[in-house]
Amino acid sequence: MPRALILGGTGAIGVATALRLRAGGWDVTVTSRDAARVPPPLAVAGVRHVAGDRGDARHLAVALGAGADLLVDAACYDADHARAVTPLLSDVASIVMISSKAVYVDGAGRHANSAEPPRFGGPILETQATVRPDARALDAGAAYASAKVAAEEVLLACGAPVSVLRPSKVHGAWSRRPREWIFVRRVLDGRDELLLRGGGRGADHPSAAANVAALIETVARVPETRILNAADPDCPTVRQIAQTVAAALGHTWREIDVPVPDMSGVGRTPWDHDPPVRLDTRAASALGYQPVGDYATTVREELDWLVTTARQPDGSQWLPGPGDPFFAPLLDYASEDVWLAA
Repeated sequence: MPRALILGGTGAIGVATALRLRAGGWDVTVTSRDAARVPPPLAVAGVRHVAGDRGDARHLAVALGAGADLLVDAACYDADHARAVTPLLSDVASIVMISSKAVYVDGAGRHANSAEPPRFGGPILETQATVRPDARALDAGAAYASAKVAAEEVLLACGAPVSVLRPSKVHGAWSRRPREWIFVRRVLDGRDELLLRGGGRGADHPSAAANVAALIETVARVPETRILNAADPDCPTVRQIAQTVAAALGHTWREIDVPVPDMSGVGRTPWDHDPPVRLDTRAASALGYQPVGDYATTVREELDWLVTTARQPDGSQWLPGPGDPFFAPLLDYASEDVWLAA
């Protein structure tokens, strides 16, 4: 029985990967800091959990034990994390690091968190330029991406067969930031109007955790040092995402366009990039990777999880609260009602 270890394995990608591998006959162990926040489906599937700090080299050694056929690092955020795990990789047949699409910059050096959105001129290849690994010292907005690039560089240079995967907007059950919540919460609250900035024309390529898991299983069979984009086979617009969620939940609302120059902030969503940001995934397909499904197909699992969890007495421990700094501005009904009244 092949053995897999998933570091940071209790988020959307970790859970989807653990369950897919387990269904395929793998012996799977996941790690995270909090044993009290392990998604129940993992234990039901026979996935073991080891609690500990990702940055603690001793914890990593204990979790890895005598070695593994596959190590998936879903919690490698900087060069220190990468250096902590590299001494252990000689006992691993295939390694996968989960990086991010946020590392890419356009020809003018603009990135995902720049004041002005990047313009890539088409689907982004893995050869596209990235932020510098030391960019966070000069650009606070690039801190996350810069740290990811630094981690990538350490792992890609270590001599082990490391596949760096760069997903975009991840969606899936047990996500720590379920972006579709901004529409699901509206449905649950009975909101009849949906404000969409720029008419919902923007798009930022989604990445289903289930599709990333399928890619991880594919690269595990062919260990090699490489970088691969990881995204869904389609890239819906904001309006299409909103309509997909509404249709799945049997809801209808009146869509209202908010002009882009409007400075009120209403109508914003996490996918507002215009021009759209798309990833080129042909390199993954060339390895034999086949996606589980398109956005509308794969997002259903997350939507079912969100609705079911929201209705459970203890569901609040898994979902964003009213004061969540990311979601609160996107669910500001008071400001929306003022805008509508005006």
